[in-house]
Amino acid sequence: MSTPAPPPTPSHTPAPGCSGARLPGRPRSAAADAAIIEAALRLIEEGATIGELSIEGIAREAGVGKATLYRRWSGKDALMIDVLRSLEEPSPRPDGVSVRDDLVTILELMRRRGLAKRNSALLRTVLTQMHANQKLWRTYDEHVIAARREVLREVLRRGMASGEIRDDLDIDLLADLFTGPMLARAILQEWKALPEGLAESIVDTVLEGVRPRA
Repeated sequence: MSTPAPPPTPSHTPAPGCSGARLPGRPRSAAADAAIIEAALRLIEEGATIGELSIEGIAREAGVGKATLYRRWSGKDALMIDVLRSLEEPSPRPDGVSVRDDLVTILELMRRRGLAKRNSALLRTVLTQMHANQKLWRTYDEHVIAARREVLREVLRRGMASGEIRDDLDIDLLADLFTGPMLARAILQEWKALPEGLAESIVDTVLEGVRPRA
C-alpha cells in the first residue's frame, strides 16, 4: 500500500505594500511585521517626520535587520502606507437594506476612528506631513481612500436609483457633504466633541436637503 502524499503547502500571499514575490526561505513572521510598524509609529510619536524616517532607523528601533524590511516592503513609501493602514479599523460593507442606515454606518466608523485618540493623533500628524509628499499622498489615496470612497459612491448611486436622493447632483460633491462634517471634527478639529448620534444627525440633516423635490 502506497503512502499518501503530504498535503500541499499553502502559498504565501504578500501583505499589502510588499514588493511582490518573496525569495525562498522561512515564512514571514506576523510578530516581526507588527514590530516594524509599531517601531515606525513610535518614532513618529517621538517627533520624527516622514522625511527623517529611514529604513535603517526603523529597523534599528524594531530590533531587526534592514534586510527584514526589504523582504516585506519595496521601500519606505510602501511601508508608510501600511503604517497608515494600521491606524484604521477595517471598513465594514454596508448592509444594502437602507440607504440612510448605510450612510450612518459609514459615518459612524469615521466617528469611532476619531475617538481612538492615539490613532487619530498619529493619523493627523502623518497626513499633515504627507501633503508635502505628493507621490506618497497619491499612493495613499489610490490604495486606501479610493476603496472607501467607492463604497460611499455605491450607496449614493443606490439612493439616486431608488428616488431617496436627487439624481441631478454631482456624486463627488454629495459624498463630501456627508463626510465633510465628520472629517472636520475627527481629523481637523480634534478638540470638538464626537458624541453618540452624531453620524445619524449629519446623515439626516444632509438627506433632508438632497431628497427629491415634491
